[in-house]
Amino acid sequence: MPYSNFTLSKAVEDFHLTIVEGGRFLPEIPSVTPTPLLQDILKETIPWAIAVSSEKARSEGIINPVLLEVKRQLKGQISVFSGEEFNVEPEAELTGYVDFLLSRSPEQLFIKAPAVIVVEAKKEDLKPALGQCLAEMVAAQRFNQQKQQPISTIYGTVSSGTVWRFLKLEGQCASIDLTDYPLPPVEQILGFLVWMVQSGRS
Repeated sequence: MPYSNFTLSKAVEDFHLTIVEGGRFLPEIPSVTPTPLLQDILKETIPWAIAVSSEKARSEGIINPVLLEVKRQLKGQISVFSGEEFNVEPEAELTGYVDFLLSRSPEQLFIKAPAVIVVEAKKEDLKPALGQCLAEMVAAQRFNQQKQQPISTIYGTVSSGTVWRFLKLEGQCASIDLTDYPLPPVEQILGFLVWMVQSGRS
């Protein structure tokens, strides 16, 4: 079953999760100044992606450039995967494709543990994608365990490109920040993503 079949209630029931919803769970995180390259790209692609308004346009025109900027900010020491097959536990229905996945490994030819952030792209309404994103986060958590590189926190975000909503998974506890963070400005979102990749690194 693809990840897209998971609703929030199904993900919670199937994986025995506790949900904490509401306030911001991220600490105060410094903004990150984008490179001139990203600034130039977004100046062109944000109006285009909004005008076209398809999930693909927003994914390619806004989300992907931002995630590649995270890789750039961290000197290429992470990997960014787009539209990658991520079959982790077929018996638990954790199979299918993830829109984007960030790993703490520079290896780019295949997904290597530890997977840290899952990004689910949506056209507009973010709420229906929360279950799908959460299932992908559970898959990332189990993938890291299988590869003997468990990490304490997996992060997720559901984004339309211009709006970002964040989740985190620690053990069986999933926190959902119901704040919608806008882009532009890109500095705050970049700061969040860079911090998430580095958070808890030994």
